[in-house]
Amino acid sequence: MIKHVIALWALSLVAFVCIAQQKTTIKVVNERSSPISNATVTVNNSSKKTNESGEADFTLQNNSTVHVNVSHVGYSDYKTTLAAGSPSLTVQMKLKVIQSEEVFVYATRAKENAATTFKNISKEEIKKNNLGQDIPYLLDQTPGIIIGSDAGAGIGYTNMTIRGSDNQRINVTINGIPLNDAESQGSFFINLPDFASSTESIQVQRGIGTSTNGAGAFGASLNLQTDALETKPYAELNNSFGSYNSWKNTVKAGTGLINNKFAFNTRLSRISSNGYIERATSNLQSLYVDGGLYTDKHILKATVFTGKEKTYQAWYGTAEPLLKGDRADLERYANNNFGLYSGPEYERLMNADRRYNYYTYDNQTDNYKQTHSHLHYTYTANNAWNLNAALHYTRGAGYYEEFRENDKLSRYGIPNLVQGGETIDRSDLVRRRWLDNHFYGTTFSANYKPSTLWNFTLGGAYNEYIGDHYGEVIQVDVYPNTSFDDKYYFNDATKKDFNTYFKADYRLDNWLVNLDVQYRNVNYRSQGDDDKVKDFGFKDNLHFINPKLGVTYFVSPNANLYASYAYASKEPVRKDYVENPRSEFPKPERMQNVEAGYRYRNESFNIGTNFYAMLYKDQLVPTGQLNDTGAELRMNIPDSYRIGWEFDASWAIHPKFIWSATAALSDNKIRNFVEYVSVLDDNWEFVREEQFHYKSTQIAKAANTILSNNFTYLPTDNWSISLVSKYVSRVYLDNSSAKERSIDPFTYTNLRSNYSFAAFGLKNMDVMASVNNIFNAKYETSGYTWGQIFESQGTRDFYNFYYPQAGTNFMLGLNLRF
Repeated sequence: MIKHVIALWALSLVAFVCIAQQKTTIKVVNERSSPISNATVTVNNSSKKTNESGEADFTLQNNSTVHVNVSHVGYSDYKTTLAAGSPSLTVQMKLKVIQSEEVFVYATRAKENAATTFKNISKEEIKKNNLGQDIPYLLDQTPGIIIGSDAGAGIGYTNMTIRGSDNQRINVTINGIPLNDAESQGSFFINLPDFASSTESIQVQRGIGTSTNGAGAFGASLNLQTDALETKPYAELNNSFGSYNSWKNTVKAGTGLINNKFAFNTRLSRISSNGYIERATSNLQSLYVDGGLYTDKHILKATVFTGKEKTYQAWYGTAEPLLKGDRADLERYANNNFGLYSGPEYERLMNADRRYNYYTYDNQTDNYKQTHSHLHYTYTANNAWNLNAALHYTRGAGYYEEFRENDKLSRYGIPNLVQGGETIDRSDLVRRRWLDNHFYGTTFSANYKPSTLWNFTLGGAYNEYIGDHYGEVIQVDVYPNTSFDDKYYFNDATKKDFNTYFKADYRLDNWLVNLDVQYRNVNYRSQGDDDKVKDFGFKDNLHFINPKLGVTYFVSPNANLYASYAYASKEPVRKDYVENPRSEFPKPERMQNVEAGYRYRNESFNIGTNFYAMLYKDQLVPTGQLNDTGAELRMNIPDSYRIGWEFDASWAIHPKFIWSATAALSDNKIRNFVEYVSVLDDNWEFVREEQFHYKSTQIAKAANTILSNNFTYLPTDNWSISLVSKYVSRVYLDNSSAKERSIDPFTYTNLRSNYSFAAFGLKNMDVMASVNNIFNAKYETSGYTWGQIFESQGTRDFYNFYYPQAGTNFMLGLNLRF
């Protein structure tokens, strides 16, 4: 009986609370009644950002009058009170005498309702998940993305693919300035530790996307905007701690507007972790400083950010038998690896688990420092015209140090040692391989909007890269007291990249048409010695014209349909020239991209769904093998495609319950593929190549199904609890579609909590917790394979290596804002 009374009392209490609360929508518009997104709406002590419709929803008590404060860069603050029971409030903001920094990314971002498939991630979303893991981990709920890290826990070297394309095909810009390395074309966020703490928003464009600066986008584009201007002084102290002795410490401060013209901001961060994999430690530091002049017509802003990293190498991966517990296969692997495993190392391997790291040398580390300097200028002549220009310079230098057992001295130009009549031509040694580079240039754009019907943009960039690659030996065991100052290889490279683009938008009634044409010239040369190839050099001068056309039809104020066609070309990366498996000069890649989608948004629903086709000519695909620094080897294939369907939606089922989900279903195929496998004799000497022909086969490193799910419960307006899960189907390590050389499908689930409040005189306190992989799934997100055919056996022998991800682990965070 008592149980029934308690249950009835609890049910009555819940009903009373629900009746006593009401959902209130606050809409923020400008003087033309157009919605303003990313405005900060504060109701009592609870703050939210408005969505792209300019709306923010709150659950309020029916018997209370609340204070409302609305702010946005470029507008005067708005303050009012809201009467009890009011279902909605529309706030009209008035322009201030300063301009918004969003002009820095205006020319290269897809605008709302553009015929481009994209997703925006706001500062609030970034803040909720920023506990020290790298930027790819903040994008986990983007359709079609797979994330992972060498160390297994998201700190250190991370990786991601979008639509099966790795970071060499993902263009990344910061305020419109290229971030991708000019030669490898990858973006290494490890060189920008905790950059998320200085990021206002991220736009992820899938497919070719809009014309942008830097490397071509063949899978996606990431456009990062740094922190927007804050008009009032502030200070922050943000700290996180978690599994594997992981720490993030951040100090951040800003002056606000001084004399309504000047503002300065700074951030100092430190991130460290022992890593999930053995010895996969990370020690990362970063500094961010900016200062700007803001008036009604001019913005002049200087930004400097630098990052320094020291990371213990975990590039080798974990052998498959260790993951599957196959003792016999592990012995086969150990005995067939050129004597790498003997004595204590053999015993260590036999007794290892999934966290095994092949490297044991104390300083087997990657060491790199990179400093970026940007100077942005914007002139706003009137409501129709604005001009943007920027100068940038990036200085990078670093090396990775490694131990080499019983290596040939002649390889390093070191003389053999004659001792007691015996010639010693091998020795244990330690070497460093250096990258020393400069990257500088300018970007520019002019935007003209003569009427509500037309909008024009003319922009472009010129960038130049100068990079030296060289190696040095710092220790030789057979010469214990001798230093070798000469570089055993030296190669210098220069790359010049010029592009210009024109964009036009035309809006008539229910139609919006987007036209975008880019011309790009790449001049790339390299000369000298490579570590593997002596007297190596190449020159390549490429001209690309990349057109794009899109159409959007507005079904209603809340819904639209869009379709687009884009054509793009992209140059090979450095290793394609140096280590092409077929010893052929690599060709540029070409792609046609067709997108068609539907978007719908109202107070409760936000739905986007699209179909895409990415049709390639001469795509450079991974063979599945790596070089000795962990980089994938690639080769041109004539005919391939990626075709798929994507879904991205959220539903506010109840003021306290939100359901979000994404789906990406795709078919990623190569037509008429020829695979080449080396045939060796019993002494491991090359005999010939065996060819395997496939009429249609799966592209390596691409998953056909990627699903994610996010259930969020809001006990109060300032407290959220989210259950987030991800499923990824089978991923093949090479292009043979062989199940025995693949990554098994995997699922992981994370639990997150965020609670914000004001107390002890502080403006805001955030308490965050994340328990990752709560069901302790054993899974791997990436890997590689290598193998051969022994002529005497006639069977294919192969070895798979994977990068295991951490089991159940946690991160806790406390952010204080003064």
